[in-house]
Amino acid sequence: MAGQGYTPGSVSVLGAGSWGTALAVLLARGGRPAVLWGRDPAQIAQMRETRVNARYLPQTTLPDTLVLEDDLGAAVRRSRDVLVAVPSGAFRGTLEAIAPHCAPDQRLLWATKGLEAGSGKLLHQVAEEVLGRQVPLGVVSGPTFAAEVARGYPTAVTLAVPDEAFCSEMVERFHDDHFRAYRTHDIVGVEVGGAVKNVLAIATGISDGLGYGANARAALITRGLAEATRLAAQLGGETETLMGLGGLGDLVLTCTDDQSRNRRLGLALGRGRSMAEAVAEIKQVVEGIETARVVWEVAQREHVEMPITEQVYRVLHEGVAPREAVQALLERDPRHEHPLAEG
Repeated sequence: MAGQGYTPGSVSVLGAGSWGTALAVLLARGGRPAVLWGRDPAQIAQMRETRVNARYLPQTTLPDTLVLEDDLGAAVRRSRDVLVAVPSGAFRGTLEAIAPHCAPDQRLLWATKGLEAGSGKLLHQVAEEVLGRQVPLGVVSGPTFAAEVARGYPTAVTLAVPDEAFCSEMVERFHDDHFRAYRTHDIVGVEVGGAVKNVLAIATGISDGLGYGANARAALITRGLAEATRLAAQLGGETETLMGLGGLGDLVLTCTDDQSRNRRLGLALGRGRSMAEAVAEIKQVVEGIETARVVWEVAQREHVEMPITEQVYRVLHEGVAPREAVQALLERDPRHEHPLAEG
């Protein structure tokens, strides 16, 4: 079965939201083969007819070499390399659905950011449980907004792929005149950075919504990076990874630009809107809501100090008022900026 039916050089993207569509467009540029699968047959039929994803990326024309597929098994069988771009809550279910269709030489990437709710597992741990340790795995992460990738704006990402051959091939596959991929083997650090930045974007949004200004925003980004770095190190990641595109780069992007759904949620909450109102206005999944709960649970389990994450969790899931959460942060005891220097 290995390799049967593969289109040479093709990548199958699973998830026809804004991010999955943008990645599929990127991969299909320049006449390269790619597949985009979506779970809604009506949406896929419309996209085939119009060559536009009207709901998520209405300004982007889909390349002719991009095959649109509503049959999940067929999408998986078309390409050796599969790229999952679904929300984190659907990640395990998607892998369980594709498992029966995977050939022995199949390889898996994902552009999903988050941890698994309930278990607190990193997504590579979920992938190994579902597909086995023999499948080459990797994650695509970094400072990216889907609309800018789809338009061909200059972008750089990190590919965290421990398998060297797979990593090299995927770096080459993603590369074009406007898109650059850097490589790392540190899948844990990249996964933690991609998850925690969504929580911190909500925090900076809340601060800006309350009118606290640029000083507070910069402090939250900096101290938030320290929180993400502590958690990554505790889980086996490398601190240097958090200084790169998958850590600091992604964090700055989502904390400072209103294209970020997580930042927009925080802005709405800071301005006095309810959670229900804010989510209804955004009209897409806001990953940071559930991620805040999971990251806080993991931080408690691992005894990692994450005060900003704690307050975001309290606002989102315990009904604490945003001003009260900020006050709780301000009332913390003074301490050395770098704890290891205190001794």
